[in-house]
Amino acid sequence: MTAAPSLPQLSLSLPTFSAEDPGGWGHLRDRARLCDEAGIDRVVVSDHVAFGENLEAYGNPATGGTAGGKQPTGPDGHWLDPFTVLTWVAGFTEHVRLGTNIMIAALRRPLVLAKELATLDVLSGGRVDLGVGVGWQREEYDAAGLDFDGRGRLLDHSIEVCQTLWREQRASFEDELLRFDAIHQMPKPLQPGGVPIWVSGTFNNRVVRRLADYGSAWIPWGPAAADLPTFIPQMKQAVAAAGRADADALQVVGYLPVAYDGDAIDVDRTLEATKPLVDAGVTDFRSSFKFTGDQAADTERVSEFVQAFRKAFR
Repeated sequence: MTAAPSLPQLSLSLPTFSAEDPGGWGHLRDRARLCDEAGIDRVVVSDHVAFGENLEAYGNPATGGTAGGKQPTGPDGHWLDPFTVLTWVAGFTEHVRLGTNIMIAALRRPLVLAKELATLDVLSGGRVDLGVGVGWQREEYDAAGLDFDGRGRLLDHSIEVCQTLWREQRASFEDELLRFDAIHQMPKPLQPGGVPIWVSGTFNNRVVRRLADYGSAWIPWGPAAADLPTFIPQMKQAVAAAGRADADALQVVGYLPVAYDGDAIDVDRTLEATKPLVDAGVTDFRSSFKFTGDQAADTERVSEFVQAFRKAFR
């Protein structure tokens, strides 16, 4: 497990999907450059490979959705591939970390997934975080020829194969899905132990085990995301009970809504909302800002907020 940062961090989602063709994606370049220049710690992107037409399933917690949730696009929404976007972003940024929030990792063959992530980590100078989850859409697994009902085990399998290939020079692996021996895959990720795994999910036994076995961070979902002060201590205790000696080092994602006074960020009101969450154990705040389209002015405004955020937790 990667140690939690000494100070809370700020992350921003890049809008890599659109309900309709946006006519170009230059806004992603502008947004990523702004984050890099303003001192945002991490940019994260979303993932869908394909859609069926039963989008109401997103609001069903029984199949991995969230109660009352609504899929942000229809089945013909435009969704960019996360690795392609992050590789592109890595080429014109220097500091900001590059993450997925989340990737449905089980939809990719793990041998290829390990190679793609290691390559991106090397080319970016060790800036990659992989957020993973099981997803909510049966049709996406059906189209990939995979068992939706076994998606939790498929995700664990994918992580296990990746970490084996990242950590072993002469790799061997065997489970009920795959066996290989004396396999070499280079380059390895720059980050010791491989790309950090950020596990998404609510508080349940499967997510506890996944964090205990593989995870550096937890991306809470569903009821857990709605009540972090209650569920963060419970999750850390459960991960420790599952055998993770460094469970207290678990990084945790929380959402930080930005308050405004007119068009200006209300720094005091925004930061006030962070304090109980930091006390509860949130280490990474996912946030969003209103952007005017004036790149210089937007960069200055976000930079000032980042500086105030840093100062509040020194």
